[in-house]
Amino acid sequence: MTEDIQQRVADDILELTLARPAKKNALTAAMYEAMTRALAAAGDDDSVGAVLFSGEGDGFCAGNDINDFLKPGGAEAAMRFIRAISRFAKPMVAAVHGQAVGVGTTMLLHCDLVYASPDARFSTPFAKLGLVPEAASSLLLPQRIGMARASAMLLLGEPLGAREAEAAGLVTAVVDGALHDHAREKARALAAMPPRALAASRALMRGDGQAIAQRLDAEEATFADALVGAEAKEAFTAFLEKRAPVFARAPLSGQGT
Repeated sequence: MTEDIQQRVADDILELTLARPAKKNALTAAMYEAMTRALAAAGDDDSVGAVLFSGEGDGFCAGNDINDFLKPGGAEAAMRFIRAISRFAKPMVAAVHGQAVGVGTTMLLHCDLVYASPDARFSTPFAKLGLVPEAASSLLLPQRIGMARASAMLLLGEPLGAREAEAAGLVTAVVDGALHDHAREKARALAAMPPRALAASRALMRGDGQAIAQRLDAEEATFADALVGAEAKEAFTAFLEKRAPVFARAPLSGQGT
């Protein structure tokens, strides 16, 4: 158990709050495991009609806690959560404010409704860290916002502001004022819908889940290789040492002479 994930069930909604504001809600293995267990329980609980994700402090989620992520089991816990959220059969809503980095953005691709404050900022700096996209974002983000914007986010690590994200279709709406209350009302509206019709509608909209499952497999294998590679090691070391990384140039496989 961890106090860094707050859980509350009320009005047929499971609220999962990232509650590690001192670390900008950077995710640890324990936080991933808590959310994975909570989703599994909610899936089997007929009294839960929807899930609402939010974050405490000045931002939604700073991505992975690098020190924790590099410990044995850290990446595996993250992957288990990603699989759980990608397969979850009930509607999910997110209230995003401030920074949403890495998985803080890619997890939103599996949510049905995403509401953002005007200061929200979405970024996916995987390549900068010597890594590759996860959560099927290499498939879902180009589908959602187009290849050009997705390339800027996934290859260059360029962020999207709240209004840009809304215009691109990553965000349902930008909310001035009571963001959490607005998102919660939308979650309540979903929870009040006929559950079978809602589930069937979600399944039809999402289509065959096999493509997502296959992309998750491919990303996971590539991510695991990258995580132990020289580029990720240099990127993480440079980040912790607060310096610019220096990457060695070498011929790409099959393109050298």
